[in-house]
Amino acid sequence: MSGLINYVSCGVLWLGLAVKAPDLIRHRHDPYLRAICAVLGLAGVCFLLGAPPTVGAVNRVSGVPNLAALLTYASITAYSAASQVLIVYWRGGPHVHRVAHRWMAAYAFVLIGIASTFALGDAPVERRTDLDTYYATTPFIAEMIVLYLAGHLAAVSVTTVSSLRWAREVRGWLRAGLLVLGLGTLCNAGYSVTKLVAVVARWCGQDWSALGTNVSPVAAGLGALLTSVGILMPLAGPRLTEWRRSWRTYERLEPLERALDDVLTRRSLRLPRPRWSSPTTRLMWRQTSIHNALSYLDASFDRALYEQTRHAALEATGDPERAEATAWAAVIAAAVRSEPGSSPPEEAGRLTAQVPGPPALVRIADALATSTPVPTAPVRSGTTPTGTA
Repeated sequence: MSGLINYVSCGVLWLGLAVKAPDLIRHRHDPYLRAICAVLGLAGVCFLLGAPPTVGAVNRVSGVPNLAALLTYASITAYSAASQVLIVYWRGGPHVHRVAHRWMAAYAFVLIGIASTFALGDAPVERRTDLDTYYATTPFIAEMIVLYLAGHLAAVSVTTVSSLRWAREVRGWLRAGLLVLGLGTLCNAGYSVTKLVAVVARWCGQDWSALGTNVSPVAAGLGALLTSVGILMPLAGPRLTEWRRSWRTYERLEPLERALDDVLTRRSLRLPRPRWSSPTTRLMWRQTSIHNALSYLDASFDRALYEQTRHAALEATGDPERAEATAWAAVIAAAVRSEPGSSPPEEAGRLTAQVPGPPALVRIADALATSTPVPTAPVRSGTTPTGTA
C-alpha cells in the first residue's frame, strides 16, 4: 500500500491532463490552457515523486541521498506558481500578463532558495516518508523545508480565497467549478499545515511525525481529486449540458421518425445509424433522416388539410404553436398514407411552406406522441385529418 495514494492521485490528475491535451495541441499559444495543463501535470509530478518507491528509486539511481526530496519540493513550488497563474488567467483583467509574470518570478526565487539551501545543507540519511520532521532541526535543510511549505501554503491559501470569492459573482458551471476548486485547495492547505505543525513540534522536542506521514498525504490526495474536478467542470460542464439537451431532443423526435419509418425504409432515405457517437451526432442523424423524408413527401402535403386542421386546433387550444404542430402532424400522417406520385393533390392545393425547423419538429413529434384528437372542419376530397394536440 506504500505510495498507493500518491500513484492514484497522480493518475487522476494526469487523466485530467489527457482530457485537455487535445485542446492544448490545437491552441498551444493560449496561456489559459497552458496554465491548466501545467497545474494538472505538475500536481501529478508532485505525487509521483513523493511516493516512497519513487523516492527510493530516484535516490538510488542518482547516488545522492534525498535528491528526490529536492525534486519533490521543487515540483510542489512550481505547482504553486502554476496555480496562481491559472487563477490570474482564469479571471482575466487589464494587467493579466504582468500579474502572472510577477507570480512566476516570485516562485522562481523560491525555487532558487530551495536548491541553494539543499546544496548548503547536509542530509546524508535517506528518509522516504518523514524527511520534514527528521531534518527539521538540521541547518539549511530546515530552512529548505519551511521555504517550500510556506510557498505552497501561501499559494493554496490565495487560490482558495480567490476561488470562493469569485464564486459569489458568477453562476452555472463556473460557479460550481470554483467552489470545488476552492474546497480542493483548502484540502491542499491541510497538507502544508499538518507538515508545518509536525515540524514545529519537532522544534519543541515532540515527535508528531505521524501528521506528516499519515494525515498530510490523505489531505493532498483529496485535494488533488477536487482540484482536478474543479478545473475541468467549467470546461466539460457546458458540453455535458449540450449533450443532455441533445439527447432529450433526440428522444422527443422519436415519434416523428417512427411515423416516417415506412417512407424512410422503402425509399432508403435514412442514413446509416451512427455508433459510439455523441448525443449531438445522433440528434443530427435523426434530424437529417426526418428532413429527407419530409422533403420526399413535399409533393403530397395538402394545404387545405393544413389550414383546416390548424384553424380547428387553434380554436380548441388557443395556442398558435401547438395548432401549427397539430396541423403539420395531420399533413404528414396523410402524406405518409398517400404514396407520393400516386395521387398528388392539385397544385393549387399543395402546401408550399418550408420544412419545419428543429424546434417545430420537436413540437410536431410531441403532437404525434400525445395522439389527442382535436376537432377539425371537413376536409375536401373526402380526406379526414388525423391531427393531434
